[in-house]
Amino acid sequence: MRILVLVDGSKWSQKAALHAFAVAKSKKAKVVLFSVLDRREARAIAFHASVRSGSLEEIKRFEETLWEENKKSIKDLLTTLLELGQREGVNCAFKIVEGPAKDRILEEANSGNYSLVVMGAYGKSGKTRIGSLLEEVVGHIEPPVMIVR
Repeated sequence: MRILVLVDGSKWSQKAALHAFAVAKSKKAKVVLFSVLDRREARAIAFHASVRSGSLEEIKRFEETLWEENKKSIKDLLTTLLELGQREGVNCAFKIVEGPAKDRILEEANSGNYSLVVMGAYGKSGKTRIGSLLEEVVGHIEPPVMIVR
């Protein structure tokens, strides 16, 4: 059995990883911590920061800085979760891909490599309604999905 855990950096996705570790321990399953980096997010944030600062020529520099910080941040988080899982005796690995989140998640989840997909109910925004990405992907994921709140 292999379990895919979608990690976006939110506390909800971290909580999902902890639940996946518990399932994996009881089922002797492997956990893959999976994250998607979408450059469009860094570009949008850089644009808004440049507009606010009045320095539109800084967009590209802001974008690159944000992109590198996002990559480092998610890699650090996945490494921390991986180490936690391994200390718990769980066989786990992580995978980071780039591109549109919805597309990459559906490709990975429906690759035929997983028996279960685990994700947090909310994303990085922390809004009180179910996350918009969850709404976009959950009905299209073929294996069973565990949503953690």
